[in-house]
Amino acid sequence: MNLDILYQNDWFVVINKPANASFHDEPDNSDNKHSQGFFNFAQQKLNCKLWPVHRLDKLTSGLLILAKSKPIAAEFGTLFESKSVSKYYLALGNNKPRKKQGKIVGDIVKSRGGSYKLLKIKTNPSVTRFKSYGMTGGKRLFVLAPITGKTHQLRVVMKSIGSPILGDSRYRGNESDRAYLHAYQIEFTLRDEAFKFNVLPSQGEDFQNLELERSKIESIISELESVR
Repeated sequence: MNLDILYQNDWFVVINKPANASFHDEPDNSDNKHSQGFFNFAQQKLNCKLWPVHRLDKLTSGLLILAKSKPIAAEFGTLFESKSVSKYYLALGNNKPRKKQGKIVGDIVKSRGGSYKLLKIKTNPSVTRFKSYGMTGGKRLFVLAPITGKTHQLRVVMKSIGSPILGDSRYRGNESDRAYLHAYQIEFTLRDEAFKFNVLPSQGEDFQNLELERSKIESIISELESVR
């Protein structure tokens, strides 16, 4: 596993996390040991203490921010809580969705076997805006803007519209070489300085050649930003 550092300063580091890398250490079946998670791997490679400010699921690739001090981590926590961080994800599905664009709102609650499900009630709802378009081979690219940050939110939302993420077996996505969910862009202001990062996915046969789609992706993000 490599550490793909996209940017760093005295406050934080931005890393392009690979797919299928657990954030935390995981139990290893052999000798009651643990396999190293991505967070501790990053600390080891950078040879410094880091603080997590958000997380990505094991299957998700893309932009991950780690703070270099506890005060900065707390400031990021305030930004995320106040929904002052804009995040955009790319996902692929190969089932026709019930909705091609719009907003999905509803409570996300625990289901069976570690999965989650979307309810129609809105006690503490998740909110996701999205827009999609068709690609070759019957696949559809989704640009997803999660306004909230619930566990498995985007995976549950994609399943709820009838187009689970390709390769996401937990939510009945069709088998593939990876789960096609990628944290593409993140934007925020920290201590009066504006930051914006984006990175296209490098893993996955069906995520190749997305550079040709970048202008369309950016156009959709502009549309989604205008209705936040």
